[in-house]
Parts: sequence; structure tokens; C-alpha cells
Amino acid sequence: MANRQVCERSSLISPDTAPGSFLHHQYRLLIIEDERDMARLISYTLRRVGYEVHCTATVEEALALIERIGLPHMAIVDLMLPGMGGFEFCRRVQEFSDLPILIISAIHDKDTIIYGIRLYAEDYITKPFDPQELLARVERVLRRIGNFAYALQPIVRVDDYLAVNFARQQAYVRGTPVSMTPLETKLLYILMRNAGQVVTTDFLLRRLWPYEEVYEDTLRVHIHRLRQKIEPDPTRACYIITQRGVGYLFPPADN
Repeated sequence: MANRQVCERSSLISPDTAPGSFLHHQYRLLIIEDERDMARLISYTLRRVGYEVHCTATVEEALALIERIGLPHMAIVDLMLPGMGGFEFCRRVQEFSDLPILIISAIHDKDTIIYGIRLYAEDYITKPFDPQELLARVERVLRRIGNFAYALQPIVRVDDYLAVNFARQQAYVRGTPVSMTPLETKLLYILMRNAGQVVTTDFLLRRLWPYEEVYEDTLRVHIHRLRQKIEPDPTRACYIITQRGVGYLFPPADN
């Protein structure tokens, strides 16, 4: 009975596409910056308009924080950090998610900027910068990405049947942990971030394999494998719903 209720709830909900005002307090931002004065400036600039802000000085601290409190809506990352560098954070976190990243760096080298934007970042700001420019760029990225419909906690609860821990690449099906591959985790992250909206096949191919020529059949294989892990009945999908000829839909969160 519980499984059927999940399916019925998902199949009846339509995406809400009505535009709304930008609510800064709905977003949690992670700053990785080891220069104390710079971290304070960035944090103050973002907090004063209402963002929830968490600061770390190293990549190791940032990854530990993500495991503890869950993924942020966006990360603002310096490149020259003690220990692992900023690019290493980008690589690690984007193995299992599609986390939007804004790089802030004193490196003005054109090749580094192009490399960062092509491989990891939604935007790149060079130091020094105008705080108002930072605010504008952060808001632009978040408006385009949209709000994550489900509460971003260490374990994201969809309903009584399904929950997800993105950092550990695990789903919980009726409380039982189920391991996912990094690509499956990233695929589920993209669909859940856009819950209630159809995510096109072309968009998924570009985000999952940005530098490879991959065809729709490959995506279907990964969709099939993920359904086998998380769906009550993989032959009648409740979570990853096919929109024929367009893409896939994850049901919106209950309000």
C-alpha cells in the first residue's frame, strides 16, 4: 500500500513554473578561503543580505563540513589553499554532485580562468573585487540554477520510502543503505535539484559527460540502474519519471 501511495503522489503533481522573488535566506553558501580578512569580507557581504554562510579555511574542512551538515546550494572557492587546492575540491565534490561553484582567486592568468570555468565553475572572480559585484554574480548563478526543492541536510529525506546521502553516495530505501556510483549520485542530485521540472536529456548528457561524446542510450543504462536501486517498482517509476521525447522528472517535494 505504501509503495502505491508513493507512485500515486508522484504521478499527479505538475511542475510549478511560476516566477517568484529571490529569497536570499533560502540559500546556504559554503566559503573556502584561508585568508582571514578576505573570508570575513566575503562572509559579511553575503550574510548582510540574508544568505546562510559557512566558512572553512581548507578543502579538508569543507569536505568534512559537507558530510556533517549536507551540501550547500553553492560553494565559493579560493584556488590557493593550504593542503589540497581549490581545483581539487571542485573535482571531488563534482564527482557526486552538480554543485554550483564560484571561484574567487588572486590568479589573473587567462589560462587558469578558462580552465576553471570550462571544467568546474559557473563563474570566476579575480581579487580584489567589488562586494556588489560578488553579490550580483552569486545571485545570477543561483537564479539560473534554482533552489533545491528538498531540504539540504546530511540525509535528504524524500518521503518515508526514500532518503539520500549525497556526500556518502548512498540512498536509503526503507531505511536500508544502498550504495550508488558517483555518476548515479550526480544524476540523482541533478534530478532532485530540479524536482517538479522536466530535465531534458540533452542537459543531463552535458552535465554528466561535459567532455565526452555520449549518446542517449548510455544515459538510459544509468537511469535503468538507478531505478533498480531506488524505485519501489522499477517497471513503474515513481521517482525518475520518463517524459517521452523530452527527458526525466523527479516529483516535487511536499510543502
